[in-house]
Amino acid sequence: MDKRDLSNLFRERLKLLLTRSDLNQSAFATAVGIDRSALSQLLSGASTRLPRAETLLNMAAEFKVSLDWLLGLSQDEGVTGEIRESLEIEEAAGGFDRTLLAKWHAEAAGSKIRYVPAGIPDLLRTEALVEYEAGITNKSRRAQAGETQYRIDYNRRPETDMEVCMPRHTLEIFARGLGVWDGFAEADRREQLLHMSALLDDLYPTFRLFLYDGRMRYSIPYTIFGPYRAAIYVGDMYLVLNAIQPIRTLTSHFDNLIRAAEINAHEAAAFAQLLSEMRFDD
Repeated sequence: MDKRDLSNLFRERLKLLLTRSDLNQSAFATAVGIDRSALSQLLSGASTRLPRAETLLNMAAEFKVSLDWLLGLSQDEGVTGEIRESLEIEEAAGGFDRTLLAKWHAEAAGSKIRYVPAGIPDLLRTEALVEYEAGITNKSRRAQAGETQYRIDYNRRPETDMEVCMPRHTLEIFARGLGVWDGFAEADRREQLLHMSALLDDLYPTFRLFLYDGRMRYSIPYTIFGPYRAAIYVGDMYLVLNAIQPIRTLTSHFDNLIRAAEINAHEAAAFAQLLSEMRFDD
């Protein structure tokens, strides 16, 4: 789910809460700790930005709904006490070595890390792709390059055990230069796929990529750091779960994605190379 889809779904659920509350906009805004103009902006869809973490938590608490439902991560409105007590929200800051993500990776060393990326996995990207995506997302190229190198170095450690699962069609869309990659040159796309193939072969088996049919399965981007925590990526924030049961639920979801994989880890490098050699009709 990209940032625009997330924002649209949040807005629809916010409208539903407003209707159910029987409050006018001023009273509703007061109840969740914002002013009316801020609420009007959220309802209008003029921006894809989500409200601050504090505001999201206030909305969930005031109207007795789960935060994951409010953000479109679940169809279940119910609030689970264990999740509420152990859920944190962290801003996604720049400079990977200075973020909590690096700390969480370090803490999980020796445990299995399960990762569903939002796009091309960070550590598999070429410098050209890092620069291109930094340009369209307004994120620091240096920060993204640092994150890529950190992940590569991490996966070269002998104690590393990382599984990554993503939709097969993400790579096929990339190879064709569609979607967000329509401005990324064909030669650069081929170089990216060859680079990915080489790294997948080099890092296997400590790093294993599985590709599932995205038409049959759906997943939000998240990372499970062993038995300790899970971080769900939503736009510019991470929803961090520390309780045992939700981590187990996400782990089960991830395992189901792997069971449904059409391309298994030992086949992923060859598949990326095959895509690099294909010629696609416009």
